[in-house]
Amino acid sequence: MPKSPLSASLRAAFLSLSLLLSGPLLAIDPQDFESPAQEERYWALIEELRCLVCQNQNLADSDATLAKDLRDQVLEMMVAGQSNDQIKSFLAERYGDFVLYRPPVKPATWGLWFGPLVLVLIGGMALVFNLRRRRALPAQVLADPDQEELDRELAKLEAEREGKNR
Repeated sequence: MPKSPLSASLRAAFLSLSLLLSGPLLAIDPQDFESPAQEERYWALIEELRCLVCQNQNLADSDATLAKDLRDQVLEMMVAGQSNDQIKSFLAERYGDFVLYRPPVKPATWGLWFGPLVLVLIGGMALVFNLRRRRALPAQVLADPDQEELDRELAKLEAEREGKNR
């Protein structure tokens, strides 16, 4: 039976689509987990840890070699019985708080945690100060000696104009 050109095109399209969809599956490391709970804990943990090479990706999303090594190390530590806090502490000691997407609140990270609040307060205070200054501005203009002199000159001009009109 001769093959139609359409079926060859469909097969080529199906093969291309299969290759495209299998790419992300090839990037995932096959891991052996003792239980579904361990696998869930593993994925939750590596999603909280930042890739040091890619910086805006977590360990779960990164394809960097260092990210793969860190994922393997996280799994080894989990299998060894360490808690999530112990694993995070180890990685933070080794690579700094940058490896954590949610760094702890401590003096070194106060700017990160409270900086935006301080900036909002400073902006609010500047706004209030500026609005108060604008409200007080017309009173200052009237009390200005130059304004008094201008008012006197204006009164003279009006008096002269009234004198000419008579």
